[in-house]
This record gives sequence, C-alpha cells and structure tokens, in this order.
Amino acid sequence: MVADSAAAKITLRPGCQTDAASLAALSIEVWLGTYLRHCISKRFADYVFETLTPDRFAQHLQTSSEIFILSQNQEGIDGFLRLSQGVEPPTGPGSALEIATLYVQPRHQGRGIGQSLLQAAVQRAQDLGAPRPWLTTNAQNTKAIGFYQRQGFAITGETAFCLGAESYPNTLLTYSPALV
Repeated sequence: MVADSAAAKITLRPGCQTDAASLAALSIEVWLGTYLRHCISKRFADYVFETLTPDRFAQHLQTSSEIFILSQNQEGIDGFLRLSQGVEPPTGPGSALEIATLYVQPRHQGRGIGQSLLQAAVQRAQDLGAPRPWLTTNAQNTKAIGFYQRQGFAITGETAFCLGAESYPNTLLTYSPALV
C-alpha cells in the first residue's frame, strides 16, 4: 500500500520477522523521547530493556492476533503501527481491536506518516469488522491527543499505565466515524 504525502511518497507494508530489531530500536527512541522528560530512572530503564526488545517484537510478529503496518523509506523503517485483535477497551465503547502502538521517528514527524499509518489501521479495522478501534495515550501528551482527535478519534474515557507501584493517567480514545 502506498499513500501520497505533500513531501514524498509514503510506502506502507506489513511487518515481518526480520523487522524485530528495527522495531525495538525505533520504539526505544520514541518511548524515551516522549515519556522521559526529567531523567532516566532505573524503573523506566528496566521497563524499556525488558519490554522493547527484539525478542519481544519477534514474538508479537509471530502472533496471529497482532498486525504490524510499517512505514518504509529508502533506508529503512521510519514509523509503525501495531494492532492487537481481541482486546476490549478498558472503559466505554469500542471494538475489540486496540491500536497498541503508533510510533514515528521524531525527525520524520509532520510528513504525514502517522496519518497514513492510522488511516491504514482504520481501514484494516473496518475490514476485520471492528469499526471502532481504540487506543490510549499518556494524558499529558496533548500533541498526540490532538492528532488523534483530528483523525476522527474521540475521548471516551480514562485509564492508567502502571509501572510497578506507580500509575500514570492515560486518555482513552475511540475511532468515531461520524467525526471524520
């Protein structure tokens, strides 16, 4: 699948096993840059190195309920989206299809990659009979919340990301076709 962008062509493709290390590296880059504003604590470092690993991505890529859509430029992957089938939203309306991850390398943001990935995911959700995919994002990530709202997602609840004894508020957003 290919989507037009004002700056350049955006090429989307499915993920495969050989992408695991690249997905892990991209995830670490985006996660650290987005969520660690003040310092890198042991708790966050442990989370990153236990969760965002090539082996973990290889497992996800082998799981039939996980769908990866990647943005590929001439040199490699610059963004990706992961759909998880069979996951009900924690509160409120929505299909049993979570947009578990949408990451675009910071230097490639603003080129339409995130929008193209999200549009492809919404289309895939429709094809799977799950017209209202949902996602969560950190409640303080107003840039992401605004982006999702502009793409037809509505705030439908709150939840939390728990890391050890700490809890971080997250905003739950659900695709609402009437908003597009």
